[in-house]
Amino acid sequence: MLVAGVQPALGQQGTADYTVLVEVGATGQAARAAIRAAGGRVTAENTAVGTLTVSAPATGFVQRVTASDAVFGAAPVTPIGQLPGSGNRSAREWHEVESEHVGAAKVATPKAAPKAAPSATTGLDPLDDALWGLRLVRSDIARVRQAGDRRVYVGVLDTGVDGTHPDIAPNFNRVLSRNFTIDIPNDSTGGVLDGPCEFRGCVDPADHDDGGHGTHVAGTIGAAANGFGVSGVAPNVSLVNIRGGQDSGFFFLQPVVDALTYGADVGLDVINMSFFVDPWYMNCTANPADSPEAQIAQRTTIAAIQRALNYAHGKGVTLIGAGGNNHEDLGSPRTDQSSPNYPPRSSYPRPIDNATCLNLPTEGDHVISVSALGPSTLKADYSNYGTEQTALSAPGGYFRDGLGTDWYRTNENLIRSAYPRNVALGAGNIDADGNITPAGLAAGVAKYCDGSTCGYYRYAQGTSMAAPHASGVAALVVSQYGKHDRSHPGTLTLSPDKVEQVLYKTATPRACPEPRTVSYENVDRPAEFTATCVGDATFNGFYGHGIVDAYGAVTRGGDFL
Repeated sequence: MLVAGVQPALGQQGTADYTVLVEVGATGQAARAAIRAAGGRVTAENTAVGTLTVSAPATGFVQRVTASDAVFGAAPVTPIGQLPGSGNRSAREWHEVESEHVGAAKVATPKAAPKAAPSATTGLDPLDDALWGLRLVRSDIARVRQAGDRRVYVGVLDTGVDGTHPDIAPNFNRVLSRNFTIDIPNDSTGGVLDGPCEFRGCVDPADHDDGGHGTHVAGTIGAAANGFGVSGVAPNVSLVNIRGGQDSGFFFLQPVVDALTYGADVGLDVINMSFFVDPWYMNCTANPADSPEAQIAQRTTIAAIQRALNYAHGKGVTLIGAGGNNHEDLGSPRTDQSSPNYPPRSSYPRPIDNATCLNLPTEGDHVISVSALGPSTLKADYSNYGTEQTALSAPGGYFRDGLGTDWYRTNENLIRSAYPRNVALGAGNIDADGNITPAGLAAGVAKYCDGSTCGYYRYAQGTSMAAPHASGVAALVVSQYGKHDRSHPGTLTLSPDKVEQVLYKTATPRACPEPRTVSYENVDRPAEFTATCVGDATFNGFYGHGIVDAYGAVTRGGDFL
């Protein structure tokens, strides 16, 4: 559980903030003594995994405190910056790739819509005709049998969730939602990070999303089927914001750990994780290219994240992770060219030893890692793959799908979902009156209104968009087969191992393509995107156990429990 403390300092002159991980078997008292001896001051504590947030001297602290037998290690708690002048709303390559959208998407004509009460089964919404992902996972027919249960809670560990969006609000649980981040206006070089703080203390409300990524994810999981806009894979479940990402789309260690353990403590059934933990794309235990302090920090990150994942799994949480957008076999990773991504311009080439390096959280224990597909079911060019990590595949969008057809390089190949009005306005995709601008039209932004109530929707692609399709199906599994949770009255629960079994056994099998080595050079990708699929129709590196299947899960899943 979390123990309240003073909010971490935001980097006072001469000091920095650190996550200190207590050694297994050591006492918190001994760790605190070591921290004091190293010149640090504890400001917060997470007793579930044994982390202490510490303000300490900016240099030398990590190695001094780690010398104590009571401390496993320490890592800087530092927001991840962007290059000066790069802006504060652009998403990282790892989260959303290719924003080179072309053409104008059709804007739905606003019209009145009935406000149907949520039920065990439900139909589709007005803009669902553009949601090919919904059909590919067969949510459209699954909801006739099971559309989700309000007593099933899905955590969105992301940049936040716009709880006021008309498609999110009916399913949004504001009481349980929390924000574990503090907005940081500028990075350590003075460049823009999150931009000006919109709320007092630089802490956004728990129903706010100033990045847009989390709201898009939440909409795919559980946008309400309410006759308005779009619906999600599990349109009747409850959505809970457990924010661990900055406005700018970066995630760092302590908020992620705190969000995971909080979600476990309040009884969440599923947690979606469409990110990797910064500043290291690959966290290595002892990479010779890294400094001793950087090695300690990465070992600390690996151990702390794994403790948090173990804790959540032990509390009954099914953990779903985006496989990543680095177009590589995670069992045979290439040289890491992007780490560390903070401070700005600090990355350097790092040869990666697969046995000692992890992309987190997707390569952590108990995480169901999802690869991304296009509408043709081809593996998206950007998607990571490989038999070591890929458990399932799901619609993530593939801009360059459909070569030789009218669909090639169109927005409609991507995933449409909810878009916060404030983000659309800040990006110039709508004007002050809420009208879609030419830039918004080119990006495929859509608007749907019922009277004076309007919602906005946008296209995106990435394994970030694939994971929530799987999370929605996982929520349907708990809805269909879950039992009353004695630890959290009024909710349902189902062992994450059982949820995983149902997802795997009911997924739609998909064999490797022939030939098995796929080149993307015909869609203007360099040779490094070439990928080889290993395995058979029951399990392979592109599709894992298969394409996640909502209808199969709710109709045949009981056979595997």
